[in-house]
Amino acid sequence: MTTTNETAESTQQQADFVTVYVGEQMFGIPIGQVLDVFRPQRITAVPLAHPDIAGVLNLRGRIVTAINCRSRLGLGRSGSDVPLMAVGIERNGESYGLIIDKVGEVLSLPASDFEANPANLDSRWRSVSMGVYRLEGKLLVVLDVAALLELDLAAA
Repeated sequence: MTTTNETAESTQQQADFVTVYVGEQMFGIPIGQVLDVFRPQRITAVPLAHPDIAGVLNLRGRIVTAINCRSRLGLGRSGSDVPLMAVGIERNGESYGLIIDKVGEVLSLPASDFEANPANLDSRWRSVSMGVYRLEGKLLVVLDVAALLELDLAAA
């Protein structure tokens, strides 16, 4: 029989992620940072914007900066005609839509299985990753949303 304390402890040792796919790679975004998931309708390009900024869009009356995760993660253009998805997040009072290829499921993973970034992880991914989970035949790269949004604006 489990006590309330044991149940609370096991809950605290779980980490919940919304899984998203960019290309064939699975990434995890901590669920507490995800506001919504949506299909971007019309993205308006912003002249002279950073190359990783796809543009801006209107989401229920809010202006949202769309970040192209394929570009940000160095994965190039998508070859498919499948409609893109976006994950809505907010950071420092600004709204962002992370443009991804598809949304997976919500995973609740044991915190004890969380690992530091492997040495062979691409440096661009390492700079926006908090660590990884090794799942059955897959690597879940946990995104550091704050780092993902830190664009080198001088490079633009």
